[in-house]
Amino acid sequence: MATVADTSPSSHPAPRGTCPFSPPPVYQQARHEEPISRIALYDGTPAWLITRHEDVRAVLADNRFSSDPENPGFPFLTEAAREFVTVRPTFIRLDDPEHGRLRRMLTGDFTVRRTATMRPEIQRITDELIDKMIDGRQQADLVSEFALPLPSLVICLLLGVPYEDHDFFQECSRVLLHRGSTTEAVVDANARLTEYIDALAESKRDNPDDGILSRLVARGELAIEDIGAMGRLLLIAGHETTANMTSLSVLALLRNPEQLAHLRAHPEAVPAAVEELLRYLSIVQTGLVRTAVADAEIGGTKIRAGEGVVLQINTANWDDDRYPGADTLDLTRDTRQHLAFGFGVHQCLGQPLARLELEIALETLLRRLPDLKLAMPFEDVPFRDDMLIYGVHELQVAW
Repeated sequence: MATVADTSPSSHPAPRGTCPFSPPPVYQQARHEEPISRIALYDGTPAWLITRHEDVRAVLADNRFSSDPENPGFPFLTEAAREFVTVRPTFIRLDDPEHGRLRRMLTGDFTVRRTATMRPEIQRITDELIDKMIDGRQQADLVSEFALPLPSLVICLLLGVPYEDHDFFQECSRVLLHRGSTTEAVVDANARLTEYIDALAESKRDNPDDGILSRLVARGELAIEDIGAMGRLLLIAGHETTANMTSLSVLALLRNPEQLAHLRAHPEAVPAAVEELLRYLSIVQTGLVRTAVADAEIGGTKIRAGEGVVLQINTANWDDDRYPGADTLDLTRDTRQHLAFGFGVHQCLGQPLARLELEIALETLLRRLPDLKLAMPFEDVPFRDDMLIYGVHELQVAW
């Protein structure tokens, strides 16, 4: 693994290898040889790269590591990211107790019990999207016609956001999550999306509904700006992650026909399959970032207060010490403690909804399209190497 002195500014995230599902080879090598190693970020700032499952989990559970970008030494991954995460940060960029106070305002909307009540509605949306996709055709782009609109429709319904505005907020999301976006473009997209959500939240005062934004307004505990920040986070995270997991999961299954056959023969195994796909694909490709606010020893390495750490989730989820044969997709694997949703107090709030959407999407696709297959050369699939959230930009499939 390169040291701070000879690591190029573009070294994080490192490029992927010949297998597009695999974490970058240089990080895989680091996990074997130097699981806690030094890297340089885009501007030459040194940081710790942590690649082993046990160590990543330990940091995420340790309150000596902060999510707050206002702390000295916070590891910004790009100049644009610095701008995005420091302007009206959401609760995921705060530490307890303020993080917990704000998060609890949303917890009830994302419990397993609450999301389970949405199953009929999500199933209806799923079936309608498939009906439209296959109407009179034998081929379609799974991303634009199914994987993206499904979670977008669901999160709009949950938040109380008009779906007819989806082109606008999806375009803003693309700019905010593109690793090559300029600082100016990020500032502009963030400002436009923030203004939109703020205005929408304000409108709920006179026109309340059953959505999350309306309920937050009715509580009367938060300023519109804070509600808008929450809504912005949920809107982006609520459709980008699940959309990319859905399309990438389908592609991974099509590339592993024996696993696909197993799932077709055992549809009851879809929930377990979703967990293995979450582990195997680990789409947050740039990792999670923290900064030490006190000296801590992780995996035998002393990390001092003020030093940033980059937690490479995809490499941790491919740790053979935790998951033997981790580089193989195995839908029967015990995937407990995978880190696709993070861990600790900042673990993804929306994971019950994401799991439910993925389960319904995969089960319905496999049931209704038994001859589903890739309709483009695998080598031509445009992977999202340019985005913070991994996936594919397009996936032509046939049935």
